[in-house]
Amino acid sequence: MKHPEGVSLCEPDERPRLVVHVVDALDTAQADLSLLNLIRHLPQERYRHAIVCLGDSGGCQDAMHDHGVDIVHLHKRAGRDPLHYLRMFGVLRALRPDLIHTRNATSLPAQVVAALAGVKLRVHAEHGHTVAGGGLLCRMLCPLIDHFIAVSSDLEQWLVESVGAEPARVSHIANGIDSVQFHPRLGPSAAVGPPGFMDDGVFVVGSAGRMDDAGNHTTLVEAFLRLIASPHPAHRRLRLLLVGDGPARAECQALLQRAGAAARAWLPGARADLPQLLRAMDLFVLPSLAEDRSNTILQAMATGLPVVASAVGGNTELVHPGFTGILVPPMSTELLASAIADYCRIPDMATRHGARARSQVIARHSMPAMARDYLAVYDALTRSDAADGLRRLR
Repeated sequence: MKHPEGVSLCEPDERPRLVVHVVDALDTAQADLSLLNLIRHLPQERYRHAIVCLGDSGGCQDAMHDHGVDIVHLHKRAGRDPLHYLRMFGVLRALRPDLIHTRNATSLPAQVVAALAGVKLRVHAEHGHTVAGGGLLCRMLCPLIDHFIAVSSDLEQWLVESVGAEPARVSHIANGIDSVQFHPRLGPSAAVGPPGFMDDGVFVVGSAGRMDDAGNHTTLVEAFLRLIASPHPAHRRLRLLLVGDGPARAECQALLQRAGAAARAWLPGARADLPQLLRAMDLFVLPSLAEDRSNTILQAMATGLPVVASAVGGNTELVHPGFTGILVPPMSTELLASAIADYCRIPDMATRHGARARSQVIARHSMPAMARDYLAVYDALTRSDAADGLRRLR
C-alpha cells in the first residue's frame, strides 16, 4: 500500500511512532500554526504527537487537541528553574516517545534529559541562532543529536561550520506556508483599523513581527514619515500598519505622534487575525537587522504582496529583487523610503511582483512539501532504529 504522495505506509500491525515536540511556549498564533500545520500534514497512521511546553501559555490548544495532540506544561519559572528538568524527565519517562524534536536554543537542554530518559531518537531544528550562548550549547550537545534541521541555507552552513555537525546529519527544510489560509484578497480591502484609516484609494504599507531593536521598525516609521512629508501627490495615499508588540512599539507610536501622523498609522499590537490584516496591506516591509528564514515574509508572499526587506540572512533567499520585491541595506532610511515610493507610485509593479511572490510560495514553500521533507527525516531515523533492533534480536 502506498501513501498518496508515493511514500510506503507502515504495516497494519505497526503502531504509530510517538514524536514529542519540545517548545519554549505556544505564545503566538504564528508559533502555534507552524507546529500545528506540520502535524496536520504528517500521516496519522505513522506518527502521533505530543507537545511538551516549557511555559504555560498556549494560543490554539483546542485545535491541537482536536488532532489528538496532548500538551504537557512544565510550568517553568522565569530564570533558572532546575526542578523543571526533573518534571521533564518524569514526563518523558511516562510518555516513552520514539523521537524527541527540539527547536532553537531554549529547548536544547531537553536533549540531555531525553537521553537520560532513554529516548533513542533525537532531532533538533534551528529556526534562528540569535540567543546568546546558543552556539556553544549546540556544539556541546552535538554528539547527542541524531539529526539537525535548518530552515535556511545560512543556518545550515552555521550548523556545519560553527556547530560542527556532519553535513550528512543536517537537512535544509524551508518553512511551509498554508496558501489557503494566506491568500490574496478577493475583493475590496476589509475595513480594518480606526475610522478613516482605510479610506478609498489608500496604499497600506505593512509589517508584522516582534517590535524590538532587531526588528528595526523605527527605521520603517522614519521612512514613512519622510514619504508623507514629501510633496508627491501619490504619497497622500500612504498608510502604515504595524502588527506586533514589543519594547519598540511605544517608541514607534511616539515618533508618529510627534510628527502629527498618528491618524495615518495603526499599531494594533499582537493579533490572531494576521491573514485578514495582511490582506488589508498593499506592500509588506520587513526592515529587520537580522533574519534567518522569516515566516512573515512567506505569509505576505502567499497573500500576493510584494516585499521590501533588509538584505540580511534568509531574506536574500526569499526576495528576488525586481521580480518579487526589493532588497535594501539595513538601517538605510533613504533607500527604504525610495523602495516604498516605487510601489506606491507604480501600482502595476506591486500587482506583478505580488502575483509572482504567491506563485513562488506555492511552488517552493507549500505545506505538503515541507511535511514530506520532515517525514523523510523521521522515517530515516525510525527505519535505522528498527534495523538496529532486528540486529540485536539476531
